[in-house]
Amino acid sequence: MKKTTVLAAIVATSTALTAFAHGGATGIVKDRMDAMADMGKAVKAVTPMMRGEIDYDADVVRRAAATFSRHAGDSMTELFPEGSGGMPSEAKDAIWSKWEEFSELAEQLGIVSEGLAGAADNGLMATGSSAMSTDTMMGGGSGMMGGSGAMGNTMTAAQISEMPADGAFTMVTQVCSACHTQFRAESQ
Repeated sequence: MKKTTVLAAIVATSTALTAFAHGGATGIVKDRMDAMADMGKAVKAVTPMMRGEIDYDADVVRRAAATFSRHAGDSMTELFPEGSGGMPSEAKDAIWSKWEEFSELAEQLGIVSEGLAGAADNGLMATGSSAMSTDTMMGGGSGMMGGSGAMGNTMTAAQISEMPADGAFTMVTQVCSACHTQFRAESQ
């Protein structure tokens, strides 16, 4: 009985905190805030593994990749219809004035998420589980930072899936960071 009461209290508190964090958002704005929160939780679940702070778990990485993928591409852009900015939204007007760039980043998130899912079984670079060099990942030749397009990335999901998982995860977080830098207003 006590476990049920404690669990109910935790759920109620979580729901209240989410509502407070979203500043009374409703409709499409709340939907996109929920999607961003979902992805934020996935990042927080995986980051300690990538830093070697907790044991690596490929299943957790795959679940995080599925979360990112579920919110990428059209699923992302559909959450930003014209005129849905303003408080309590954290979306900058640049989303709509630079729609092509925003859409590219949403598509790129799908590609790198798929690559991360494929890379989950590769382990971490620090464990020596991959022959891919840091030079290749960071820009030598057609590495993750070379080429053209969103984020300068021309790699396919299949190519990303050959990387160590931490390299693929870095690509996911770089896409998120690029989008937030250009298109998300800081919370007050």
